[in-house]
Amino acid sequence: MRCPNCNMDKDRVIDSRPVLNGEAIRRRRECLNCGQRFTTFEYIEQIPLMVIKSDGRREPYAREKLIKGIILACRKRPISQERIQEIVNLIEKEMIDNNQLEVESKYLGERVLDYLKKIDEVAYVRFASVYKNFQSIDEFISEIKKIKKEEKK
Repeated sequence: MRCPNCNMDKDRVIDSRPVLNGEAIRRRRECLNCGQRFTTFEYIEQIPLMVIKSDGRREPYAREKLIKGIILACRKRPISQERIQEIVNLIEKEMIDNNQLEVESKYLGERVLDYLKKIDEVAYVRFASVYKNFQSIDEFISEIKKIKKEEKK
């Protein structure tokens, strides 16, 4: 690691500790040339995931965009930010575990719906209304009837 003070690449690690719930390592370093101390962070290199939109366009996967959609559906519902993060983490883990470097936006929407259906029916219907582009009250009623029918099984 190059020292930000003297630009030499000889240093020693003084302290290491996990940060961001184990997602990164923070290292405190000391330059062996000038004695300057500095901090570095190490992260696992993520392979960029691509999302295939319904019109065929491809765009980089944006975690924040998925979180924003879920937050909107969960607004004023008893669902914590940690739970929303957990849903997104599980979806990302599924994609990585299945070596899916490209996923259709439809896949992401369906996975979110699967998780929301298990934890909050109101958030599920809200997300479904945007994801499935409801145009009338009848579509809301139809979706609610479908949920009720599945509950009885």
